[in-house]
Amino acid sequence: MTQSKPKFAAQISVPATYMRGGTSKGTFFKLSDLPERCQVAGESRDNLLLRVVGSPDPYGKQIDGLGNGSSSTSKTVILSASDRPDHDVNYLFGQVNIAKPMIDWAGNCGNLTAAVGACAINMGLVDADKIANSIDDNADSGICEVRIWQENIGKTIIAHVPVYKDANDKVQVQETGDFELDGVTFPAAEVKIEFIDPVDATSDMFPTGNLVDDFDVSGCGLEADSIKATFISAGIPTIFMNAEDLGFTGTELQGDINSDSELLTKLEKIRATGGVAMGLFKDVSEAQTSQHIPKIAWVGNAQSYSASSGKSVDAEEIDLVVRAMSMGQLHHAMMGTAAVAIAAAATTQGTLVNKAAGAGELTEVRFGHPSGTLLVGGKTELVDGRWQAKKVSMSRSARRIMVGEVFVPADGF
Repeated sequence: MTQSKPKFAAQISVPATYMRGGTSKGTFFKLSDLPERCQVAGESRDNLLLRVVGSPDPYGKQIDGLGNGSSSTSKTVILSASDRPDHDVNYLFGQVNIAKPMIDWAGNCGNLTAAVGACAINMGLVDADKIANSIDDNADSGICEVRIWQENIGKTIIAHVPVYKDANDKVQVQETGDFELDGVTFPAAEVKIEFIDPVDATSDMFPTGNLVDDFDVSGCGLEADSIKATFISAGIPTIFMNAEDLGFTGTELQGDINSDSELLTKLEKIRATGGVAMGLFKDVSEAQTSQHIPKIAWVGNAQSYSASSGKSVDAEEIDLVVRAMSMGQLHHAMMGTAAVAIAAAATTQGTLVNKAAGAGELTEVRFGHPSGTLLVGGKTELVDGRWQAKKVSMSRSARRIMVGEVFVPADGF
């Protein structure tokens, strides 16, 4: 008797690590662990990762995957040992659209950057001697400096990963600790992140050539046809506007924005129009296929408010308030890449962000976001008439949540 073939394809398994980095979560893969046809850019790789996360999902929940129905958790990362001089690991980030069959590879995720160094160590992608030498002979703990090549944007990032010696004298990543990050419920070990030269020396950090522009928003649904804006490309292309010009206070929480479809449509029109002004799009219609960039954000002077957790944020403990949109929704805290843009703009005299923070020569600012506060530092310089960000820094935390195998249908990619 001839046995019939199964009607449906079996599932395959792929080694994966599920991690929280900053205020985001994502599924991390070692490049060599992916199916061979998915080890290169293309439709097969995108389809595999879409299926892993559970997109596209018209219900918006990603129930049939590892995503959690928000832009902060609909993310994938591919790591590989770096062959670039003075770098340890290559880091490729994919922002997975929840409702559409689309992955945006155009930018970085600053939050998940905090998890890259630790994950690379645990995956065996960082030289063992380097890890061992990060702890002095007479010490039990230390910091392993992992140099990351961010492939999406072609930039160097340095992660200062805490490590310790276990009972067998083996060096392990220190994941637990007492560092508290607003937007994350539990404390963990602090990971300091440095973004080195986040803007190309040959590029304009301010693509229009101005620190502040008169931004033509006619047709976007605002009362005025023109408002002030700072367009910046540092960390991620971002459009900063004054909260009051959008009819906001700067203390909005997700419920104030994300439940208003008319308001979301208005903000998306502004984002698309700003993308054209920055030279990212030739036409506003192109914004539909680039949800990850640019970001839009609004700033206001320091003021007291209640964070989403109920925690009180006092105006005296912050320099300004900032709110930012991610993938069409108000972010629950702050995207790491947008925090880079905030740091660069705040430490450049004359931008809207700098003015909201009190103006003057600033080297760091603490800003209020929907979940609490965040301290960021930056150093910018005017070189040959062009502003450059030399370095931006911030502290985040990261933790492994699961290590194992993720299953996907074999005919899904």
